[in-house]
Amino acid sequence: MKKHPEFKMIRLDPALKPYEGDINMRMERLAKVEETILGKYADLSSFANGYLYFGFHRTDEGWVYREWAPAADEMHLIGDFNFWNRTANPMTKIDSSGIWEIRLKGADALKHKQRVKVHVTHGGESFDRIPLYITRVVQDEHDHSFAGQIWAPDVPFKWTDGGYRKRSISPLAIYEAHVGMAQEAERVGTYDEFTDNILPRIKKAGYNAVQLMAIMEHPYYASFGYQVTNFFAPSSWYGEPEGLKRLINTAHEMDMFVLLDIVHSHASGNALEGLSLFDGTREQFCHAGDRGFHSAWGTCVFNYGKHEVMHFLLSNIKYWLEEFHFDGFRFDGVTSMLYLDHGLGESFDNYKKYYSMNTDIDAIVYLQLATELIHNVNPKAVAIAEDMSGMPGMCLPIRYGGIGFDYRLAMGVPDYWIKAVKNDDWNLFDMWYQLTTRRPQEKVIGYCESHDQALVGDKTLIFRLADAEMYTNMANDRHSPVIDQAVAAIKLIRFITLVLASDGYLNFMGNEFGHPEWVDFPREGNGNSFKYARRQWSLADNGLLKYQKLLAFDRDMHLFARKYKVLSKHSSRNLWIDQDRLMMAFEKGGLVYLFSFRKYGEKQELFVPLEPPARRYRLVFTSARAEYAENEVYTLGAQVETAIGPDGRSGFRFGLAPLTLCVFEPVAGKA
Repeated sequence: MKKHPEFKMIRLDPALKPYEGDINMRMERLAKVEETILGKYADLSSFANGYLYFGFHRTDEGWVYREWAPAADEMHLIGDFNFWNRTANPMTKIDSSGIWEIRLKGADALKHKQRVKVHVTHGGESFDRIPLYITRVVQDEHDHSFAGQIWAPDVPFKWTDGGYRKRSISPLAIYEAHVGMAQEAERVGTYDEFTDNILPRIKKAGYNAVQLMAIMEHPYYASFGYQVTNFFAPSSWYGEPEGLKRLINTAHEMDMFVLLDIVHSHASGNALEGLSLFDGTREQFCHAGDRGFHSAWGTCVFNYGKHEVMHFLLSNIKYWLEEFHFDGFRFDGVTSMLYLDHGLGESFDNYKKYYSMNTDIDAIVYLQLATELIHNVNPKAVAIAEDMSGMPGMCLPIRYGGIGFDYRLAMGVPDYWIKAVKNDDWNLFDMWYQLTTRRPQEKVIGYCESHDQALVGDKTLIFRLADAEMYTNMANDRHSPVIDQAVAAIKLIRFITLVLASDGYLNFMGNEFGHPEWVDFPREGNGNSFKYARRQWSLADNGLLKYQKLLAFDRDMHLFARKYKVLSKHSSRNLWIDQDRLMMAFEKGGLVYLFSFRKYGEKQELFVPLEPPARRYRLVFTSARAEYAENEVYTLGAQVETAIGPDGRSGFRFGLAPLTLCVFEPVAGKA
């Protein structure tokens, strides 16, 4: 029997030792697949050039269009250029794998903005499809049907961000955003509006990365971008491709990363617009039968074991990196990819559930290749996994036996906060455990709430805390215990999440100032209204409402985190928890953090034990400042002296007000 070296992920987590055989099997599969798919290619990046071969390309003689459609019996190119004649321009099958090609002579054989489709015949039936690698899709204003569009402007976009691949941004402070709903008007916003109006706002708020949702083309706006039909086409909902390029170019000039929310976990089941039934079969890209249908989402499930599917998806990754200069990806639905039952209803409460017949090894191999490709194309790029299952090794290097992501979304943290707020359950020992527990040497993106927690049918945290009073008592000159406590509590939740649960931090657009209500896109059930598919920036800008205070706090929280490199410090030490009085103290990176989660009452004194103590400590941050509180309880720079406590230990005493946080740094030598 072949003996394998023990992968480092097992040494980091000895509890994985019983599953060493499963880990070896995955790594053997990876090596075999990589050897097979590379073949004549020099490396993985060369393999992932499908978008340079398939689709529409200018040649010296005119144009060439290629498509992979193994089950097609005939194919014809149709469009404005031939007045939609379905027999005039037949394609030729050029190899046994199902690659079809047509060459058109003359530079003007196809023109910029002409609409195109491909007419496919399979099993005696014929139908029109949108080319798989099309880079632009448009909707007809009369019958609302979609078609591909030739996109070949005479003057190519001029990038001015030449050094973007040489820059890394760490730690990440991510602003999760949706271009269409990023304006106050009740309509779809544009790339240009986002560039001009929202990027400066994001920069000013203290974020250094923008994560763009719903960029891959999706015909149903209310899908939030998760029913992708055309994987190589930036969404036409917000304007032309150059608009997206200008957005990214401008963000780079502002020293911000731009991440794409990429959807490779499934595809829209639409046949007229998407890749489902492109060549007349679902098996071209997806599994056959029930396995190829996602019961919860009603979508097509990719067959990651097919090398042609892998080629399509890996080429898609490289396309967005090269053609649009994205700095990385947040991979949607990774849990759904990892398990044959998509992880639906599973608790993942023991390691066996990660290493069983329910695991999709082909999907794991695809994700390993995807992260390898990303870092080959751009070593500074970032890959983030949306995985709620906690798959071991998700964010460890492939050479360790891992999957190779840089970060995992800490999805259990927002779930914890919802439970705590909903049940008014503030168990500080549980809070400490939930915020500090993670897999060895794996980095996480911490967050209190993302777009998921803002969707209709759910509530944002501040809306859970304040509820209907947000409509009546958010004015600065009004004082309501419910609102005051909600504003104070949300500040504590955000701050402790950033400090304890984050190697990087994420916020959904508008939550930084406590945007009220939920997110609901126009659909039949709400009268196709845009009322809840927008962001009311004026709430934070008019200076009359408490939203402005929350925005100021969020900004200063990020300034504090950068100044003290909070997210780069990895060891935290619990100093003291008083569950009865809902007060806690901990140390991280040399700073001392105090929190009171009590809702009512006067200041209560706590003694903070420190070993070894400094002579004095200075207040460097507090949530109880006039800029973002009803009253300025504490003054920055105030100092406390070290003393001997009742149990003989050294530390300092401090009176902590309800729903308040304070941070101290040592300012003198040893006590």
